[in-house]
Amino acid sequence: MPQQLAIIVLVDVANALETKTLEGNTYLFDNMKLQGSEGQGTGGLITAIHGSYWQDGSQATEQVLNWLPYSLGSIPPTVPRGYEADRARETDRQALRELESLVLKPAGQGDDTAAQLSQIQQTLGTRTKTTRRTRGPASQKVLDVTGNVVAPDSTAGHSYPAPVITDIYGEAVDKKIMYPAEYGSPDMVTDGWYWSATVDSTRPGTYAYTMAIQLHRLAHQGSDWIWEPVDLTCDSALKITSEPKRNAFTKAGVGMLPIPPAAF
Repeated sequence: MPQQLAIIVLVDVANALETKTLEGNTYLFDNMKLQGSEGQGTGGLITAIHGSYWQDGSQATEQVLNWLPYSLGSIPPTVPRGYEADRARETDRQALRELESLVLKPAGQGDDTAAQLSQIQQTLGTRTKTTRRTRGPASQKVLDVTGNVVAPDSTAGHSYPAPVITDIYGEAVDKKIMYPAEYGSPDMVTDGWYWSATVDSTRPGTYAYTMAIQLHRLAHQGSDWIWEPVDLTCDSALKITSEPKRNAFTKAGVGMLPIPPAAF
């Protein structure tokens, strides 16, 4: 059975958008640190791939890679699915209650009407619009990292959508070392899509590859707010080693375990 290896792509989205590069703003991790992966937590990760072969030289087992992109300093991906939609509906209900209170208030009483309408607008927050050009998140409200809506005139920081891997290419793909593709999944963390690749572990060596990653910048377009796509790239590599298939208990060749006669 193929061994599943996970590669976490953690991006400082705010700084990457400001500097227009993923260099120095991407932190890569995998679950092969104890098996020889190099550059953990940096943008120069080299993932260790341990291949093995049978006595006749044929491949004994293949490796499968899974890439999971996340945004640094945003709402964590572990919150319940639909969290942002729930927060948006709650603020809409709160704004309706405030508007109802304003309408039912007797004339000439209470605070200034303009100030109260301004407060209702703050409660509603900022809603983004999806256009043909934007491939980002659907129309939704902008939240900060604490889950509160961001007002239209606010200067506070906001939570960025998770980075989106749009392609994986380069030497490792050109030389047919790995075969990447995007797959659909019911996984709630990846929102239904993730990139995976099967690796040919019979060809030892170090092979580079490039990830095309799309970030989204909040931009004002006319009277609307949109998530404007920004395409950047990030490099990484695979280091493949190969050794004969061995028994995990005896570290010898694959075969029957040496069980003493007294055990029967």
